[in-house]
Amino acid sequence: MIGRVVEIASDDRHLAVSRGFLIVSSDRVEVARIPLDDIGVLLCHAHGLTYSNNLMVELAKRGACVVLCGPNHMPVAWLWPLDGHHVQSLRMRHQLEAGAPLRKRLWQALVRAKIEQQQAVLERLGKPDGAFDLLARKVKSGDPENVEAQAARRYWPLLMGSSFRRDRDASGPNAMLNYGYTVLRAGVARAVTAVGLHPSIGLHHSNRNNPMCLVDDLMEPFRPVVDYLVTRLVASGASDVTPDAKSVLGQVLSFDMATDQGTTPISTCAERLAFSLAQSFETGKPDLSLPRTLLPLEMPDINGVPEG
Repeated sequence: MIGRVVEIASDDRHLAVSRGFLIVSSDRVEVARIPLDDIGVLLCHAHGLTYSNNLMVELAKRGACVVLCGPNHMPVAWLWPLDGHHVQSLRMRHQLEAGAPLRKRLWQALVRAKIEQQQAVLERLGKPDGAFDLLARKVKSGDPENVEAQAARRYWPLLMGSSFRRDRDASGPNAMLNYGYTVLRAGVARAVTAVGLHPSIGLHHSNRNNPMCLVDDLMEPFRPVVDYLVTRLVASGASDVTPDAKSVLGQVLSFDMATDQGTTPISTCAERLAFSLAQSFETGKPDLSLPRTLLPLEMPDINGVPEG
């Protein structure tokens, strides 16, 4: 199930539950109602929000991801259901016991996929590809030469211009990237917990203050999809996280990608990737289910700006 990304961006709203619906109210007057079963991600980043405990319980029961964001559109807290997959403890044990060689080969596959996707984005936008195919082939087990960073140093100037610098605290395109990555991260977090893996135990990311290390590992190949959307938003004249920009970026989990099983939404691709990772931990063999074509087959028409 894809699940809707429901954003609460208006200040001083109260969120509650009634008869299977999320009820959004302002000054005790209902302004919206959404079926709980339709919600995949509840994204909250407004001032003065209040929540009922019953709502949080019902969303957790359904495996929905609740994300609380700061003013820079970066997540500061998550609601993670404790009642996970039926073999959660076994899978977490395999995850903890996975050796360094396996983890390094899994990370190698993810980095290669990300770099290939970056090249696909540049080609689709008619920009120089920067020989990313050669970089992808250079990635070794564990990426000891940090080819991922080498690719990033080429990628951002080609994509956004020579003056662009990726800064999580900046406004403009950087804030739009933050927002898109937050939506993507929430979807991948839901996929990770749904298959019984622990989101804090990563393959490569290992920051002790990051509760989502594994999520950040698995979302890497999908990040360029957000980059692509932001680039087109900027070309259309968008300069910050406007309602129109949020509307486009909030759809990222529903965009279709080509896989061996046919056309599949990104949310399902993330679920298959997480499941294949759980199996890799169990078998000891690195065999990740990554989309065959890592670029969405169709993109929305953003304010009339053509692709390419």
